[in-house]
Amino acid sequence: MSLSRLAVLVICHCLSLTAFDAPANPLHDATFESPAPDKALDPRTLNWVLPVHSAHLTPGVVPRRALSLPGITPLFLVGQDPSSLEWLSQHAQALQDLSASGLAVEVVDAEALHRIQAAAPGLNIWPVSGDDIAERLELEHYPVLITPTGLEQ
Repeated sequence: MSLSRLAVLVICHCLSLTAFDAPANPLHDATFESPAPDKALDPRTLNWVLPVHSAHLTPGVVPRRALSLPGITPLFLVGQDPSSLEWLSQHAQALQDLSASGLAVEVVDAEALHRIQAAAPGLNIWPVSGDDIAERLELEHYPVLITPTGLEQ
């Protein structure tokens, strides 16, 4: 599965959308295989997509902003930096209560991904570039929580 298709699947999953039914390219990509229905992707096994870099996002302060995204599943973006790990640890229970899904948008290696995931056990945190989301929501920084009604840190 190519990284861009993995990103689409994860983002669609996180935003509660249906993933595409056919490949974007009319020529079937033999490397793309959907997981079997009883074998969902596990974010802890995605080390092969690393490193992940988000060119449009950096750690920093995210001002609270209202959004209107009815129907999306709460989604959070974090990186491997100390402020993201601290934010994730502090907000882990609230994120679980929201059934939020996470994107690790800046991860150099498997060890960094495991540190991120260990900061919030029980949450799914996927290693995926956040550039598309950053562009669409005019985001510059993480960590951030995206809900149907707004952005907050």
